[in-house]
Amino acid sequence: MSTTTIKRLKEEEEEEEEELLRGLPDHLAQLCLSRVPPALLYSVCRPWRHLIYSASFPPFLSIYAILSSSSSSNNSSSSSCIGLFSFDPISATWVPLPPPPPNPPLRLLLLRHPSFISRHLPVQSVSLSGHLLLLAATTHHLLPALSHPLVFHPISNQWRLGPPIPTPRRWCAAGSVGGAVYMASGVGADYSAAVARRAERWELEKKGWEGEWEKVAGMRDGRFSREAVEAVGLRGKLCMVNVKGDAAKEGAVYDVSRDEWEEMPEGMLAGWKGPAAALDERVMYAVLEEEIGFGVLMVYDPDEGDEWGEVVRSEHLRGAGQIAAGGGRVCAVCSGGTAIVVVDVVAQPPRIWVLHPPPSKHVVSIHVLPRMSAHIATATHS
Repeated sequence: MSTTTIKRLKEEEEEEEEELLRGLPDHLAQLCLSRVPPALLYSVCRPWRHLIYSASFPPFLSIYAILSSSSSSNNSSSSSCIGLFSFDPISATWVPLPPPPPNPPLRLLLLRHPSFISRHLPVQSVSLSGHLLLLAATTHHLLPALSHPLVFHPISNQWRLGPPIPTPRRWCAAGSVGGAVYMASGVGADYSAAVARRAERWELEKKGWEGEWEKVAGMRDGRFSREAVEAVGLRGKLCMVNVKGDAAKEGAVYDVSRDEWEEMPEGMLAGWKGPAAALDERVMYAVLEEEIGFGVLMVYDPDEGDEWGEVVRSEHLRGAGQIAAGGGRVCAVCSGGTAIVVVDVVAQPPRIWVLHPPPSKHVVSIHVLPRMSAHIATATHS
């Protein structure tokens, strides 16, 4: 046994014997320390640092990202080289997630194909009830890559397979609202008008792992199967537009309680000119890009009427491709996946800072979820 290993084991034994707070049982000390910001605990001592990553400590939020290698971004015929990472805001490190189930292997999820030189092939994912779900992707044969959702639970550091998807698909609308995940429209092995109108949900929060995908009211037409669509959960409804960017588009809204599709409010549709996400399913944010070189973060609050309001504008928000929201912050994938821009929308005025992925990596998409219970792999500093 090496000297370094012996020293590390000795330090771990000393930490196990050391009290969190002198004179207090650990369970009472944890109650006291849980009221202290994790960033302060992290900087004091190792026992406290270990405490904030334990299952007994209230989890803070982290950014979870699907990353691709630089080679797959620059070579249209290469394999995807997808990786899954979490950015820990306390230690400022990128931590790889544990490997997902081997079937299907992540290398089969394609981002580029010679037949679509100027187009990225999406890997569609959603966050729901503290879980990260991979729902749809494309293989190198241009077929749906996922027959089951790949589901990661950060608190337990475990992957599971969700129930089989009745019609595996790609280029669909995917989102969550009210504790359930939804897939609508899209393309299966071949285009089908029936699949392009079909919508299904899995009530993960209510029925758990015993639940199955169930059919809900079908869409009015198949116009949402042209590209990957982010369905945004807002006040018990699922909202989506069929085209990204500033192009003319159509909107659709699914009312969960009535199991009906309805027209999108005019103001919501008119201002939806970029990637969007909801914060706690109460308000919706979107980033639009102006010709003068600024990206503008907009907010849609149903309590304030059918209109969008400006939150902040910044050159850092240019070229936003996807956004996620949680914990009072909106995070945007910008600069072709080479940066993540974080906006604190609670602060007045809003604060902005920029994160970068690990070297030789590009960000495909992001989510905001509770931190993993322990660092299980070598961390990479941002």
